[in-house]
Amino acid sequence: MSYRRTAGAYACVTLLVASLTFLLWMLGFSFDLVNIALIYLLPVLLSAVYAGKGPSLYAAALSVLAFDVFFVPPVLSVTVEDLRYLISFVIFLAVAGLTASLADRLKQQLQYAKRREAQTALLLALSKEMGQLTEIPSLLASLSAQIARHVECETAFYLVHEGRGLERVVQAPGFSRWEVTEKEAVLAEWVFTHRTTAGRGAETLPEASGLFLPISSEDSIFGVMAVNLKGKKLAEDARPLLEALAGLAANTMARIRLSEEAKLAQLTAESEKLRNAILDSVSHELRTPLATITGSVTALIEGERIFSSSDRLELLSTVEEGARRMNRLVSNLLGMVQLESGMLQLRQSWCDIEDIVGVVQHQVKELQRNRMLHIRLQPDLGWLRGDQGLLELVLVNILSNSFKYSHDYSLVTVDVRLEQGSMNIRIADEGIGVDKSDQERIFDKFYRAKHSQNVPGTGLGLAICKGIIDLHGGSIKAETNDQQGLTVTVRLPVHDRCTAVPLVP
Repeated sequence: MSYRRTAGAYACVTLLVASLTFLLWMLGFSFDLVNIALIYLLPVLLSAVYAGKGPSLYAAALSVLAFDVFFVPPVLSVTVEDLRYLISFVIFLAVAGLTASLADRLKQQLQYAKRREAQTALLLALSKEMGQLTEIPSLLASLSAQIARHVECETAFYLVHEGRGLERVVQAPGFSRWEVTEKEAVLAEWVFTHRTTAGRGAETLPEASGLFLPISSEDSIFGVMAVNLKGKKLAEDARPLLEALAGLAANTMARIRLSEEAKLAQLTAESEKLRNAILDSVSHELRTPLATITGSVTALIEGERIFSSSDRLELLSTVEEGARRMNRLVSNLLGMVQLESGMLQLRQSWCDIEDIVGVVQHQVKELQRNRMLHIRLQPDLGWLRGDQGLLELVLVNILSNSFKYSHDYSLVTVDVRLEQGSMNIRIADEGIGVDKSDQERIFDKFYRAKHSQNVPGTGLGLAICKGIIDLHGGSIKAETNDQQGLTVTVRLPVHDRCTAVPLVP
């Protein structure tokens, strides 16, 4: 308690005893002396509860003096007629002192309970906050801020770096600026090696300027947390708080490392899966068009005099079809690699959706064969902001799937219209369709629906479509038709200048 607060407490006690004495004096001797003595216990109790033990004992002494002078015969004198009053004064002081001690102890216990409750709430809030952190620098910044706020100390951290051992963390703005000496760095190394708290307030090296705590869990140690006490004594309940924060930091670091290892394992698995898909595509998907091209070219070379002009044209058409199929496959593989690596960048310009549909219709003409393609375009669709080449790839992949999984002489419909501020492109077929449980999963990499296992494919086409549409800020979904087949809907945002003359950025 500061000097100003202490002086104020004693002044309040003096004023309280004086006011009570004046009130009792004005009432005269209508109260029995025993009752007056009991009333004088009130300032003692109040001062014990609100001011502490010292002011309470002062209130007891001042109450005895006021009781003696103003109410014990002879009045207005410190002397007493009956010496038995002296025994009463001693008993009053003893009861007042005991009461003050009990009240002060209860007050301290209450304050301790409140501090523990605050610490528990702090640890709970920190555990929730740290549960959302995914980077160690953010964790250290949060710890430094909390320790500065609740313990009023600066903090330094030592973490393990592969190949370099224990090193002081390079601190970003907002971290502690405590300059740790070489001696304290050696102490941090000792704490890390022995996993034991050392420094000021601990059993080991208590003369150090700071307290060093290991950041460790049951089976791992991640570093050391150093708290600069600046030569002052650590509060009784501050060390358990710091130890709890160090343990919480260790658990968070373990979670972050496990998360990083899981991401690395997932990335490795995805890379292996992509590699296997590429190898499978090279060995199977590319082999078929290559065999077709090789056979047709060989026939043209060796049978130059045998084949008529129409036969040669048919063989060349077969070569062209095989080359287009290889080009689509290679484009999908390269597109997926670019999406996975984050290298796929949009080259946006103002695009005419009618031109895009026309180009796509020409590209899939060879795949159409005996299927019927019906295109419906709403008048005055205007311009669309996007990467024309990638949007063409999206429609080519969707239409390729529609033709691939549809029967001969079935109908495939492309419907393009403006609805609620977006460009909606719906491609519906009368093919084998997919189950409702597969309608979202068909956009996952390498996933193929149960009904399509017998049809050649890599499971990359729709995944690439989703990645491209997401980059454009749109959405794509698949729905089973009421009767037969599947409808894929692509929704692209339309900007305010959709009706303006296209300008390449």
